Amino acid sequence: MSSSAVEPEAPDLVCQLDNVQGMVDALTSVRWKRHQDAVVELSEHGIVLIVEESRCLQAKVYLQRELFIRYEYTAQGRPRFGVSLGLFVDCINAFSVPGHSNTIEIQYPGPDMQLLLKSVDSLGACIYAEIRTRIPDMVSWDYNFEPAGSTPLSFTVKGFIVSFRFASWQQPDLFTNQTYPTTLKEAIDDLEWPGSSIQIILQPVPPSVTFRGEGHGDLQIDFMYYVNTDLLIAFHCDHRVSYRYKYKFLRATTSNIPGSVIKDNRGSKLTIGRGGMLKVQHLVSVARPSIPHPHIDSAGYQQPSRIAYIEFFVKPEEDEATANDS
Repeated sequence: MSSSAVEPEAPDLVCQLDNVQGMVDALTSVRWKRHQDAVVELSEHGIVLIVEESRCLQAKVYLQRELFIRYEYTAQGRPRFGVSLGLFVDCINAFSVPGHSNTIEIQYPGPDMQLLLKSVDSLGACIYAEIRTRIPDMVSWDYNFEPAGSTPLSFTVKGFIVSFRFASWQQPDLFTNQTYPTTLKEAIDDLEWPGSSIQIILQPVPPSVTFRGEGHGDLQIDFMYYVNTDLLIAFHCDHRVSYRYKYKFLRATTSNIPGSVIKDNRGSKLTIGRGGMLKVQHLVSVARPSIPHPHIDSAGYQQPSRIAYIEFFVKPEEDEATANDS
């Protein structure tokens, strides 16, 4: 009896995405330093990419299966692997061709446990890449975000105008009120000069959110609810709370979001949970560009909004991790 050839095992995942730039934008949003490791988790529901630093900052990118035009998952359980985030983003970006809506196929694992990428509709050529993966270190921080009370402490920022109040260190009673067009990202960037910590205050009366930095001077940025609903489009708070966060961690939640994402921003939601844990959520569109109608797959299913969900979790500074209720 002749032995039959051993057929290779089917990969855990084969999927196709028709908006490469959207995926690049989503992953770039959580890339806050040059050398950064990430853990990728696969499931029947989609792909989750996780990065963290110092057990104080963690980010997750959720790529739900509805974002893909093909998603074939055969694994048992939820396979996980480690990968260089910078290398992953750069490889995917190589498939992005300006002015052309291209589709990529992602497969895991390859024969040597690689992550395989290839173009499926390139004009005149096929682009192919292999990314070496590794057994990931355990994600050291698996925090279960819990609400701070019966009423969520949260606000959603859409936009455009915030009020700045500056007080000099020598003349603390002298204030100059000015208004500047800005985004949440720009507002956080402008808080860098006072010091290394930023205080976030939510209060129900008047309903407002305050970002305050202190150092050689004080810089305060007020988000006033009801004053400009184009900016603060949602606000929930039933008691005053105040927490401080390291500036570098707070800045990481917005500093690397691409300009195209900010331009089409659907809203950034910030929630303060139990113990002062700050959750920042962004929505990034991965819809195929220049298509007027929603995607309809081969089974005739019309996909809903094709959005990648990005979440950041920031721990408060330990010496300030107490709420000030009033």
